[in-house]
Amino acid sequence: MGIDVIIPVYKPDKKFDKLFAALLMQSVKPDRIILMNTEAEGFSCADMQRRLNRLTAKQKIYRKKKIDVLLVPVKKEEFDHGGTRRRAVELSGAEYFIMMTQDAVPADDYLIERLLLAVQEEGCALAYARQVAPLNSTVLEQYTRMFNYPSVGLIKTKKDLPRLGIKTYFCSDVCAAYRRSAYHAVGGFVERTIFNEDAIIASRLIDAGYSISYVAEAKVYHSHNYTLREQFKRNFDLGVSHAQFRDIFGSVPAEGEGLRLVKDTFSYLVGQKHYLDVLDLVFQSGAKFLGYQLGKRYRLMPHRFLLSCSCNALYFKKEEIRAIEQEQGRRELKNADRK
Repeated sequence: MGIDVIIPVYKPDKKFDKLFAALLMQSVKPDRIILMNTEAEGFSCADMQRRLNRLTAKQKIYRKKKIDVLLVPVKKEEFDHGGTRRRAVELSGAEYFIMMTQDAVPADDYLIERLLLAVQEEGCALAYARQVAPLNSTVLEQYTRMFNYPSVGLIKTKKDLPRLGIKTYFCSDVCAAYRRSAYHAVGGFVERTIFNEDAIIASRLIDAGYSISYVAEAKVYHSHNYTLREQFKRNFDLGVSHAQFRDIFGSVPAEGEGLRLVKDTFSYLVGQKHYLDVLDLVFQSGAKFLGYQLGKRYRLMPHRFLLSCSCNALYFKKEEIRAIEQEQGRRELKNADRK
């Protein structure tokens, strides 16, 4: 059968060490861990190998079943949310593979086992885990995780689109297991995307007739305490992604789901008497909304301003900027002709 774990890494912190150690202790162990290492000073593949050697030396159980670890160097300017993951899958020969991020720490030893059981169900192509915010996370972050990752599992199919809308395509490569045959049937991860590679492939799997399973029993600790600037940039990139893939997201707008999150969070904060956090919710929601709306209109923006708004400025290569400027030029000519 075979199952591999794929993790893009960039300057990983101690959460990665906990993640790696937890993978070695799983009830169902991966055959291979593929690390797509975006190299930086102090984080070359040689540096990472020494770090992994230290981690594995502490795990006696690792010696009972040798888990192959493949370190693949990635240049920072060549990293892409879709393309880098696509390359990693090509290096894997397993029938099932789990995509993870470097800061997602398994909550117990049964994460892989539970995801594997779900994705092996007939018709299932993708199974994703529940994300739980650690206790040191902000109240807003904890509620957002509960909103997006409830305690009850769910199986989603094409029939759920009228009821769930964009939520039908919701999943996360923070921790998600894929069936290789289904992955290839829909063409795999897109070669190039600024963000949202998981929702893009999820939409294609749903449209192809597969099901997606949300496995609430499979848990990872994962959260981000973003600043307002970081929230703005993250949602700007989300807007860019939705603009670039209008064929997918145009018919299932995200604004309604975002508004529902704000309303539910407000009610929760007031109910728990976290009144000071209501102000934080207002600012955070404003940053998200503004970033998302600007991102959807990124082709209208001067490229210097565009680069300052994105988390992934390197994504906008010269060819992309040139295409945006040409489109802006054509629009200006049309407006001039009308006048």
